[in-house]
Amino acid sequence: MAYSPAVRFEGAVVLVTGASAGIGAAVAAQLAGRGARVLAAGRDPAATAAVAERTGAHPLLADLGTPAGPDELAAAALAVHGRVDALVASAGAGWRGPLAEMPAGTLDELITLNLRAPILLARALLPGMLARGTGQLTLLASIAGLTGVASESVYAATKAGLVVFAESLRLEVAGSGVGVAVVSPGAVDTGFFARRGTPYDRGFPRPLDVRRVARAVVRATERDRDVVLPRWLGVAPKVRAVLPGTYRRLARRLG
Repeated sequence: MAYSPAVRFEGAVVLVTGASAGIGAAVAAQLAGRGARVLAAGRDPAATAAVAERTGAHPLLADLGTPAGPDELAAAALAVHGRVDALVASAGAGWRGPLAEMPAGTLDELITLNLRAPILLARALLPGMLARGTGQLTLLASIAGLTGVASESVYAATKAGLVVFAESLRLEVAGSGVGVAVVSPGAVDTGFFARRGTPYDRGFPRPLDVRRVARAVVRATERDRDVVLPRWLGVAPKVRAVLPGTYRRLARRLG
């Protein structure tokens, strides 16, 4: 079916957070291959520089886990080309374990990086997009934010917050030419699980290839469409909404 792209990547300025590794790095590479002028933001200087060298992106160092980080990154991004046409907010962190054992600092980090930072970046970049009558905000959430996951309550809550934030903002900017999309993948084969301190130990579903997820992110950005990946996982939040008791029994049994 023919469609009219929300974003034409050729020459578009796209800010990608979390671009030093994982999904962000893969998205930066694919966008650069489509002719976008990519601003690759990360907090690891060497890794961010390496991604920029491989892709031709412009590297931006930023720590989105600090109070001033998001606004500083937005200002630095706008200073490069004078505008940002699209944001792909993929920076994030996780933690797994009982809530009662979660360090307070880790709790604050997840809320700051996963939820506060994308909201502040959107707030900073939105005025320019509205003034131009075009733009795209794409947020990386998670299937955890649509269903809930045992021992990952804070992570799931931050991703659920992103989903509802996006839905609310979408209504707010309707008709303005600015789109808002959310990508909610299941487990992805990146260094995410090593960084959170516990491995992915479920036999099913198998972690997704990062390049497949990056393609979905690029497609969601181009078409201004929400995406759940793999697609069949989209059944889970529907069952949860219609048959919550049945969903919880299955979730306890399947882990």
